[in-house]
Amino acid sequence: MAAANAPKTSWADDVDEFDAPKGEDYTDENGVRTTVEYTINDDGKKVKITRKTKRVLQKAVVDHSVAERKTWAKFGQERGSKPGPDRATTTVGENVFLKLSAGNKSSEPEPSAEQSVKASLAKAGAGKVVCRLCKGEHFTAKCPYKDSLSGLDGADTPPAGLDDTGTPAEPAAAAPATGTGGKYVPPSMRGGGRGPGEAMGRPGGSRDDLPTLRVTNISGDTEENDLRDLFGVFGRVARVYVGRDRETGAGKGFAFVSFEDKSAAQKAMEKMHGRGYDNLILNIQWSQPREQR
Repeated sequence: MAAANAPKTSWADDVDEFDAPKGEDYTDENGVRTTVEYTINDDGKKVKITRKTKRVLQKAVVDHSVAERKTWAKFGQERGSKPGPDRATTTVGENVFLKLSAGNKSSEPEPSAEQSVKASLAKAGAGKVVCRLCKGEHFTAKCPYKDSLSGLDGADTPPAGLDDTGTPAEPAAAAPATGTGGKYVPPSMRGGGRGPGEAMGRPGGSRDDLPTLRVTNISGDTEENDLRDLFGVFGRVARVYVGRDRETGAGKGFAFVSFEDKSAAQKAMEKMHGRGYDNLILNIQWSQPREQR
């Protein structure tokens, strides 16, 4: 009953068994700040923690606007505080320097065309580029010694009139005569040629060789494809020509339609002569051969 009637005590009435001494904080003549604290570690032992810090003033060249911004008066809860960040409320991180480049591309120079060709050849397994003159690793056309070593490219071939052993070679059959003076001679005109070649005409021959119809009284807007579709129902059309003005390009009202088969051309003339097309009456007749000029 006596224990039940005992007065209750609060946690504030308990006496702390650890009476920690007051910490120390001072700065000596060398500018070293010493902070001493007393605490109890995880093992329940009383320990003393001493921290020594030294502030070093570092000067750096910054932008004028940055230096001016640091002198602005503070506001709010920091009103009246000294310039600069307060270590108690602000964490100062490391300075991050950004290197900006045009177009956000790397500053490495782009490879030249020759380097790109060499890289593509090496990637394809074609081996490295070797000059034929000086055996260097560059193209023969860009050899710095091509003027002085130009005769070495064909030095392995024996001179004219001598064989590989250095003895005079037997005279060979006379070569066909070619043009002199450095002029180009077509193969048909060289020795042993077959003479002048054939004319490079269109398939099936020229207009005079094909059965051709002369179509007149057509509109100026008529195109070659229109006439090809119109006469193509009678047979295979080999060629269509519409007469046009050289300056304006407008049609002159006539055209020539060539067929591969004469019977198809005859049938087209019989069916289409006097028929209406594009609000006009077509006039179709055989084309006369051009006069020899």
